Amino acid sequence: MTFAAKYGPWALVAGASDGLGAAFATGIAARGVNVVLLSRRQSVLDHVAAEIKSQHAVETRTLAIDLAEPGVASAIAMATGDLEIGFLVYCAGADPNFKPFLANPIEAAEAMVQRNCMVPMQLCHHFAAPMVERGRGGIVIFGSGAGLAGGPNMVAYGASKAFDMVFAEALWAELHDKGVDVLGLILGKTNTPALRQLEYSRGQISSPDDVPPGTAAVDDVIGEAFENLANGPTWMVGEDMRAAVQMMGSLTRNQIVELMKHASAAAMGPAG
Repeated sequence: MTFAAKYGPWALVAGASDGLGAAFATGIAARGVNVVLLSRRQSVLDHVAAEIKSQHAVETRTLAIDLAEPGVASAIAMATGDLEIGFLVYCAGADPNFKPFLANPIEAAEAMVQRNCMVPMQLCHHFAAPMVERGRGGIVIFGSGAGLAGGPNMVAYGASKAFDMVFAEALWAELHDKGVDVLGLILGKTNTPALRQLEYSRGQISSPDDVPPGTAAVDDVIGEAFENLANGPTWMVGEDMRAAVQMMGSLTRNQIVELMKHASAAAMGPAG
């Protein structure tokens, strides 16, 4: 079965404005599937849509929606009600702060949980049901190594990504035998615009255009994702991430948290 036959005719990519989401949307379009592009910024979405349509013979639709707002899943469902969504990609929810839990207002953590936990759960519940009825489809949820253990400066973020990982695994267990592929991608540091801006604001790199040291390339991450859509429930992306997980297997949970604590302190650098 071709990619389009398995996952088409439409895909929905949440977090499609740039970086990983835009690259994933472009990869979907290259495989002959129409794409709904979703993020907060309409102008950036229009640019991504124009790029896709200039290169690939597919349709696009843009939805400028803030995923941290209440009721957003219902709005997305209504806006796509006339489409057959065979592929759901949830790539939103990066942490722009990297600050202690108490240094931010509680609303920041609540928005993180809404965006990273509530909305993907609601969207999966809505879109997976017709996928099961058709006996085909796919769901990809982007996770993070921050969700493997608790660490400072990413309290709500790490917890939300732990939710994403276990949620994807459990959903895979229920849907895989019904023809629906579910994949939780666990990423390490990736060279995205959001990470570059964060590293620049903290003095870790001299320009937002610089590549932060130790990061994976977006194209490499997306390539692994497409190669492993049927290899769920969980895929650790990149040799560094796989090596780190293997190493963690020999440690206690307490030791892993201590390791995360030291890694966070090192990451704070001169801006810490």
